[in-house]
Amino acid sequence: MIKKRLRLFSGTSNPELSHAICDQVAVPPGKVHTQRFSDGEIFLQFEETIRGHDVFFIQSTSAPANDNLMELLVAIDAAKRASAHYICAVIPYFGYARQDRKSAGRTPISAKLVADMLTTAGATRVLTMDLHAGQIQGFFNIPVDNIFAGPLFAKDVAGKSDLNDIIIVSPDVGGVVRARAMANKLHADMAIVDKRRPAPNVAKVMNIIGDVEGKHCILIDDMVDTAGTLCSAVEALLESGATKVSAYATHGVLSGPAAQRLAESDIHELVVTDSIRQPQSVLDSGKVRIIGIGSLMGEAIKRIYDARSISSLYE
Repeated sequence: MIKKRLRLFSGTSNPELSHAICDQVAVPPGKVHTQRFSDGEIFLQFEETIRGHDVFFIQSTSAPANDNLMELLVAIDAAKRASAHYICAVIPYFGYARQDRKSAGRTPISAKLVADMLTTAGATRVLTMDLHAGQIQGFFNIPVDNIFAGPLFAKDVAGKSDLNDIIIVSPDVGGVVRARAMANKLHADMAIVDKRRPAPNVAKVMNIIGDVEGKHCILIDDMVDTAGTLCSAVEALLESGATKVSAYATHGVLSGPAAQRLAESDIHELVVTDSIRQPQSVLDSGKVRIIGIGSLMGEAIKRIYDARSISSLYE
């Protein structure tokens, strides 16, 4: 049934995911015109009335992160000035989430800055998936729904692996909670990769905490960027006796040398969601498989619109 006051619009970062979400909600994507001036400025216009309507604008702030973020802000401002009743920013991948604290002197907390900009632009709610740091929800003074890809990954692992042979692995100490939740769901053991990071995007694996010998290791993470950490972890796990290593990550940032590193690594496969649109170079690596989140995000939107529980999605 098409909701009369519900309008879904797609940004330019990931139109395929937006259309999958619209199919799940059973609402056609709204008409919006976006263009860039010769100097890079972004112009956006809604081409249908949204006065008094509930607007959901779907836009991941992935690469080019600044352009996609600015497009989202411009869209929110346009919706506010068009007298939309309600504006939800649907951000499957929330960029700048790694800058969630002062990591050194004289550095910004950019995740908080982005939260302030979204709120100031006019967003009344945010829907996102697997925030890099859960406390980012507290950076907002508006409701934030942070949904999880974990149940999708658990179902995929259970359908493709012998659960007696697997062990869930956290790629670092910070991801232990996420890995433990997956291990509990699959009734599997858990291990941890202990690493030292000498510089940004550079990681050196030190040792493996846990017994992975003879096991199919499944790394669980929220994102993979340059894949340096991932490939180092794969190498360390195989050296420790693992039979093969797969990885699941919600957000395939996969920037820089990621595609080449994956193609040259001994990883069995990397499974990511379509929260970020992947370039052909990544798809051609032969190591990446994509799981769709359109149904999950669409169901969350329907529950927000109908004022129903989001947490019951996982029950």
